[in-house]
Formats: sequence, C-alpha cells, structure tokens
Amino acid sequence: MSTETVTEEKLSPVEGHKDESRFLRGTLAEEFADPAVEHLSEANKSLIKFHGSYQQEDRDARKTRGKAGVGKAYMFMIRLKCPGGKLTGDQYIALDDIAGQYANGTLRLTTRQSIQFHGVLKQNMKATLAGINASLVTTLGACGDINRNVLSCPAPLADATRKQMMLDCEAVAAALTPQAALQAYHEVWLNGEKMTGDEVEPLYGKTYLPRKFKAAFALPDDNCTDILANCLGYLAITEHGQPIGYNLYAGGGQGQTNSKSDTYPLLAQAVGFIELSEVVDAATAMVRLFRDHGNRADRKRARLKYVVHDWGVEKFREVFYRDYFPHPQRLPKDAPITGLDLHHGWQAMGGGKWFLGLSVENGRIKDDGAMRMRSGLRAITARFNPDVRITAQQDIMLCGISTADRAAVDSMLNEYGIPRPDTLSMARKWSMACPAIPTCGLAITESERSLPGVVHQLEKVLTELGLAGEPISVRMTGCPNGCARPYQSEVGIVGRGGTKYTLYIGGDSYGRRLNTEVQDSVPIEQIVPKLAKVFTAFKAERVGAELFGDYCTRIGLEKVKELIGATA
Repeated sequence: MSTETVTEEKLSPVEGHKDESRFLRGTLAEEFADPAVEHLSEANKSLIKFHGSYQQEDRDARKTRGKAGVGKAYMFMIRLKCPGGKLTGDQYIALDDIAGQYANGTLRLTTRQSIQFHGVLKQNMKATLAGINASLVTTLGACGDINRNVLSCPAPLADATRKQMMLDCEAVAAALTPQAALQAYHEVWLNGEKMTGDEVEPLYGKTYLPRKFKAAFALPDDNCTDILANCLGYLAITEHGQPIGYNLYAGGGQGQTNSKSDTYPLLAQAVGFIELSEVVDAATAMVRLFRDHGNRADRKRARLKYVVHDWGVEKFREVFYRDYFPHPQRLPKDAPITGLDLHHGWQAMGGGKWFLGLSVENGRIKDDGAMRMRSGLRAITARFNPDVRITAQQDIMLCGISTADRAAVDSMLNEYGIPRPDTLSMARKWSMACPAIPTCGLAITESERSLPGVVHQLEKVLTELGLAGEPISVRMTGCPNGCARPYQSEVGIVGRGGTKYTLYIGGDSYGRRLNTEVQDSVPIEQIVPKLAKVFTAFKAERVGAELFGDYCTRIGLEKVKELIGATA
C-alpha cells in the first residue's frame, strides 16, 4: 500500500489513543495509583511507551502460575534516554542502585546506546522513574512514536570530528524533545504542577509521529552506530582534520512482519550534503516530513523507510528540500563507509587520560558465578569515578582514567573475573542479541539466552579453520522486528518459532549491505553445522583479505544455499 493513500484508510487504533491522550497523559496516573489495577488498559499500554516503558510479562512464570490458577506475572521494562550513550560515573552508580532496588538486579545495555531495566513491578514504577530522574537522566521518548535515543560514536578520542558529532547529537536530541509531553511526564511521574490553559506540541502535534524515529551520527571509517539502519543518518565529512558537515541519509530500518510481504528491512539512502549549521534544521525537517506523510493506517508499514521506498529517493529528496528544509540542495560528498571500530581495550584520550572499552556479552551487566561484571564495574566506577559511555554494539567504556590508575583497574578486572577484550574471540565480540524471552512480549523464540551457546560452537569451528581472527558479525533476535540489527550482519539468526530460526547470510560487518535469507525454520542445533560448510568453502576460496560477507555475495545466493543444504 502506498504511503500516499493513507488518508483513504481507517486510522490505526493507536492514533486514537494518542489523539485522546491529552499529550500522552491518558489515565496513566490513575491506573498506577490504583492497587486494584493489575495491568494497564490498551490505551495506556500505548501511551506508556512514550514515557520510556513497556508493560511486559514474566513468560518463565507461566509454567507455574497457570497451573496455580493465577493470572499473568505483569511487570515493566524501563529504557533510558541518553544521547550518545553518555553518563557520568555518579549517574552510573545511581542507575546500578536502581537495578538492585527495583529491577531484576541487572543492567541491560541496548543496541541504541541506552540502558534497560527489566522486571520492575507496577507498584515500584513511580519510585523507579523518580530515582532515574533524580540522577538527571530521563526516559521520556525512549520508546513510542517519537524520536528515540540519538546515537553518536561514543569514543572520547582527541579528534575534532568526534567531538563535533557528539555536540550535534546532543543538539538534535534536544531539538526533538517533545514539549507538552515533557510537562505530562512530570505530572504523571514526578508530581509536577498540572498545566492550565492551552497546550501545544510545536514539532510533533497532538498525535506525534506515525511510528518510531531513529537518528544516528557516524564516520566513514567508523560506522559504529550503523547509520544505514536509521531513519536519519549523519555521516561526518572531514577536510584537513576538521569537520565541515555531513552526508545526510534517510529511510533505514530493520523490522519486518512474516505474514506481510510488503514489509522488509531497508538501508538508508543518501539525500544530500549539509553544513554544520544545518544539522538541527535537517532533523526537524525530516521529522515534520515523516509526521505529515507517514502511514497512520497500517502500523506495520508506518516507518519512514516506507515513505522513501514507496516514493523513491528522487521524489523524497524533492519534497524534503522543497517543503521542509530551508537550505540549498547539495550533492552528497564522496565518502564511502570503510570500517567499524568496536572501541575495545585501553585507548589514549590525550592529556594523560585513557578509556577502557569492555565487551559485554549481549549487553547484560550481571554477576554470574566467577564473572562478577556488575559488581566489578560498580567498584571501579566508585573508586575512580570515570565517565561511562555505552556503545551501539552493547558494550561499555570507562573514560578519563589516568595513566597512574591503569594498573589498579586491570587488577580489579582480574579480581572480579571481567575478561579483557583481547582474551575473547572475534565471534563473541562481534555478536549481538535482543533480550527476547522471558521479558519481551513479541519474542517467538529465545535469543539472549541462546546465542552464547551458538557462538561457543561457532568459536570451535572458526578456530579449527584458522578463521578465529575474522571480524564476522553474528546477530540473533527472537522475532522479525530486528532489534539487534540482524539483517545487516554477516550471519543473521531470526526467531521463527519454538527452537527454529530463519538463517540469513551475506551482510556486512561494517553495516553497508543487507544479508539474504538462505533457509527458513532451521532447528537451532543445525545452525552451526550448516554455517560450518560455508565457512569451510570461504577458507578454501576467499580472495586475498576478502571478508566473509563479501565472499558470500560474490559466490551468490544459490551457491550458499547449496552449501548449507537448503536447495530443493
């Protein structure tokens, strides 16, 4: 269905929820204040997303609660809004306190440089959100039909371009913050004074956006934020070591729906080049275009990527410059994406300071046996008070550590059993998974709890083939929505149901190309044996330093299917 026919279609129920919500208030305050209300109404389930939370259910508890004749074990996930993944040491300690007091005792780093808390009970929601805001962090807009967390390369390296990107990231995040919803957020969660008189939402309007909106900043030689997976991407252009502007991209997105053939992942396309002074105007223009032309009838085709796809990039570019962006149209600069840095290990910041990038398996900061990552990170942060930054690869950085303190930090890593990145396999460091079961209501298979086992098997195969040093990205999700960006990785494993997955191969570790479905409904125990056949051929037939995804693209889909035994 074309995005141009939206006005002829019946609006989705969520549009009604937003329209009647009084700028996202709904009856959230009343339902959270009433102990007799076990779970939220459908309208409030929609609205609470804008406040940074999802109502969820402990799906592991179904096995016992159902037999006892008790209802579902409802709980909430809360997600932070922290542009560029930046936190102070004090903020991190406060958030760790919240994880222990109100959540399930873990902090979950996300693929959008944020932190999620899982397992928050309804009666603790207000105290949890108040605690988060007391640390000067917010959750407003972390979910919902609005601009989400804005990404930027988090590495605090001593180069002018990265510094400019972080400043622009923060400026875009501020410009896209809702105004009336901010007041509603304070009223519901922070005992704010109620508004009197008329309210307006100058950028979004009373029904906000058709669906989520995602923006990211990156460098051509370091696409660590996967900008082509975003609705809006800023690729930094540098001349003589100084930033001069950005190539602007639009229309990326991962999610699809198995039952709808007109939904699919798409990469963002180049729109034009903008100067540094035009960064915020480009963001607000893109949001207004999406607000006006996005599909508000079919939420499965409501992302900006379908506007770009259905119109074609030429028409999209014409409408963007003609109706929304009050600056000259310029051709994009020649700046291909050539790399991605995980920012692991000790790296110099300048001025005698260092940052330490640590790999966090699937983003889950927890204490697990001898590997006490949560306790160790807290102890290091409490002692040295580093700034903390979260990466889009679900990893963490401790920043601003002096040369004199490096040895003590290394000693504490040993004490708490936290592995240094150089002791981990490339497959493990380049892997990502979404939370899926037991917390996500959309999951149809396991993901976070299953991927480590798959990676462990894969490590053995790659080591035997002499490929252990290859940067092969492996990403798993528990459903086709693609929260861990599985459609761009060299190996994508997407939940199909039960213990079966759809296998995708041939993407790109640097985020430049989508992969291709090679076999549906693969039992999890067959995934690595099938991949082993392709890796064996790659070892024998690769050309020079050819990357795995490039090899698969070169030999073609049918050959890959033949190798894994997927041909008829």
